[in-house]
Amino acid sequence: MGRDARLVFVAKTARTFCYGSLGVLLPVYLSELGLDAGELGVAVTLTLLASAAMTFAIRWPAERWGPRAALMTQAALIAVSAMVFLLTRQPWVVVAAAMAGNLAVGTGETGPFLSLEQVIVTRDTPRERLTTILSWYNLSGYAAAGVGAAAVTQLGASPQPLFLLFLLSGVVQMAAYGLMSRVPPRHAAARHAEGTPSRPFVRRIAVIFALDSFAGGFIVQSLIAYWFYTRFGLGLDTLGRIFFGVQVLSGLSLLLAARVAPRLGLVNTMVFSHLISNVLLLAVALSPVAWLAIAFLLARHLLSQMDVPTRQTFLMLAVRDHEREHAAAITNMSRSLAQSVSPALTGFAMQGLSLAMPFFLGAGLKIVYDLWLYATIRHVETS
Repeated sequence: MGRDARLVFVAKTARTFCYGSLGVLLPVYLSELGLDAGELGVAVTLTLLASAAMTFAIRWPAERWGPRAALMTQAALIAVSAMVFLLTRQPWVVVAAAMAGNLAVGTGETGPFLSLEQVIVTRDTPRERLTTILSWYNLSGYAAAGVGAAAVTQLGASPQPLFLLFLLSGVVQMAAYGLMSRVPPRHAAARHAEGTPSRPFVRRIAVIFALDSFAGGFIVQSLIAYWFYTRFGLGLDTLGRIFFGVQVLSGLSLLLAARVAPRLGLVNTMVFSHLISNVLLLAVALSPVAWLAIAFLLARHLLSQMDVPTRQTFLMLAVRDHEREHAAAITNMSRSLAQSVSPALTGFAMQGLSLAMPFFLGAGLKIVYDLWLYATIRHVETS
C-alpha cells in the first residue's frame, strides 16, 4: 500500500468518526429545533438525494482533474457544513448544511468520498493485495463510526463540540488529500481517444447493485431490533449485546473476505457468501425461539460484509483505469438512490402485511440480486 492509500485511510477515519457521531446526534438535534417526525423523514430523504447527486456529479471533475482535486473540494464542503452548524439554529438551514456535508450515512459509507477513495486505493495498491487493503479500508470506517457513535454519550447537553470536530475533520481531510500525488489533467480529446468500452457493462452492474441496496432498506438494524423486541420481548440490555456482536462479526467478515477471495475467486466469494447470508436471514424470521433467531443473525453477519471489498475490487479491475471514476460514481449513485426508497415502504409492510414481511422481502430480493449478479459477471475477466 502506497503513500496515497495511507492518506486515504487518514481521511476516511477522520470523516467516518464524525459521521458516526452526527448520525446519532443530528436527528435528535433537529427534533429539538422544532422538526416533527414527518419533517425529519423529509430531511433524511433530502440528505440521501443530495448524496446521490454529489456522487453522480463528482465524476466529471475527477475525470478531468483527478480524484485529488475533487476530494479536496468535497472536504471543503464538510468544513462549510460544520461552520453553518456552529452559526445557526434554523432547522432547515441545518438540513441544507447536512446535505452539503454528505451526512446521509448509515452503517456503511456511500457517496462521493467512497467513489473516489476506492479508485485511489486501487491505483496505489498491488493487484494481489487489493482485496485485503479494501477490506481494511472498509473496516477502518466501521470502527471509526462506532467510536464516534459512542462519543455522543460523552457530550452532555451541547452538540457544539461535535460540530467543532466535524469542522476539524474537514480540515484534516483537505490536508490529507492535498498531500497526495498530483495527477496531470486529462484533456477531453485524450479521454475521447481512450474510449469508454466498459460503460454499457457499468450501467448493467449499477442496476443490479441498486436492487441490493433497495432490498437492504427493508432490513436495517433498527427494524431488526424492533422485530426482536416485539417478537420475543427482548430488552434493551439484551439487544445491545446482540448488536455489539453483530458489529464485531460484520467487521470480521471484511477480514475473512481477504482470506477467502484468493482461494475461491472474487466472484464466487462475493456472490456465494452473500447468498448464504440471505438464506440465514430468512432463517432468522422463521425461528420459533429467540436463541435460535440470535444464532442465525450472528451467523449471517459473519458473512454479511464479505461481498463489500470483493465487489469493490471486482469493479475496479473489470474496467479500464481511466474509467474507474465513472464506474465507481455510477454504481455508488445507484445504490444511494435505491437505498432512499425502501425504508418508506417498510412500515407499511410491517403494519399491513406481517411483522416479519420485511425480512422476506429483503432476503428474497437479495437472493434474486445474487443470482442475477452471478449470471452477469461470472465470465467477466479482470485485469
